[in-house]
Amino acid sequence: MTSKTAKWIFYLGTLTSAALFLALTWDTHRQIGALTHADQLSDDVAAGKKVFQKYNCNDCHTILGFGGYYAPDLTKVYKRRGEQYIRQIVTQPEVVLAKSFRKMPQQHVSEAEINQLLTFFSWVNGIDNHDWPPQDSPKRKSRAAERLSGNSNLSLGAALFKENNCFSCHKLQGIGGDIGPSLNEVGDRLDWDTIKKHIADPQSIKQDSQMPAYPDLSAEELQAIAEFLVHQKGAAR
Repeated sequence: MTSKTAKWIFYLGTLTSAALFLALTWDTHRQIGALTHADQLSDDVAAGKKVFQKYNCNDCHTILGFGGYYAPDLTKVYKRRGEQYIRQIVTQPEVVLAKSFRKMPQQHVSEAEINQLLTFFSWVNGIDNHDWPPQDSPKRKSRAAERLSGNSNLSLGAALFKENNCFSCHKLQGIGGDIGPSLNEVGDRLDWDTIKKHIADPQSIKQDSQMPAYPDLSAEELQAIAEFLVHQKGAAR
């Protein structure tokens, strides 16, 4: 290859890459309004973002790819955790995280600020970010459940239990969190129908429950998780 040919390859490669980058950048900016539901931006959403900044939440949490990695990502926290849980952990972090290795400071956030923060999280949750972050992607959960399930409904329930982050609050066989009750012998305490209601609509069982509902679970997925949990019984059974 001659020096002249190498230069032309360099020039053409650079120009092509630059043109592609600019075209993709333009296309992204063209779609921002629709992807972010900009028409739903309100004064409360903007106020909630200011609350998020005021208390330096990004020091520990990541949102939309920006922030720290000490605490969980908050991009889809509104869907993942639910409003009641968010409200309690903001107002009583020392209680909710009492047994967690992570700690969150008591910021004494006012009721009005919490409502604004929830509005902000709800709006961010609605952004079409092409299944990012991946841990909250329904496609990823579905694929993981299929890999782990095989032909067993019990295995499918176990996979869904894991992929829906149930271990973050509940302990099972020595693994998991302490925010919610242990599920080691839940099959001895609750019947199949009650377990299903706890998952689909926890507030229908206990009005002040902090557990988020899982409306996106299909009837088959809900049945598989309930069947998995109803088999969690004491050794005597």
